[in-house]
Amino acid sequence: MTSSAYLKDLVLLRNDPAMVPRIQEAAERGEVDAQYAMGLVCAEGRGVPVDLALAHYWLSLAVAQGDRDAERLREVVGMQMTDAQYETAKRLRAADLHASRPAAARH
Repeated sequence: MTSSAYLKDLVLLRNDPAMVPRIQEAAERGEVDAQYAMGLVCAEGRGVPVDLALAHYWLSLAVAQGDRDAERLREVVGMQMTDAQYETAKRLRAADLHASRPAAARH
């Protein structure tokens, strides 16, 4: 997704939750702005149910790429999370880190 197409999708996302799958695809490819957007989508429930653990997960991915806005939003989301939600977010991130390592390094 080009930068201009991505920005257009973000604008549309505010009015059209059907754009969520397209943003999620970009986030899964590692596009930092899309990861931030998915964190926001999950935190606010735009086109998806509110899921603070998933919001924290997406924002953590963006933070790992140096996104300072994601870091601030993750702090806000974290203040609203229960201990159980935080543990879920940690498990999601750990599973993601495990899956991204080469197979030989997983044993």
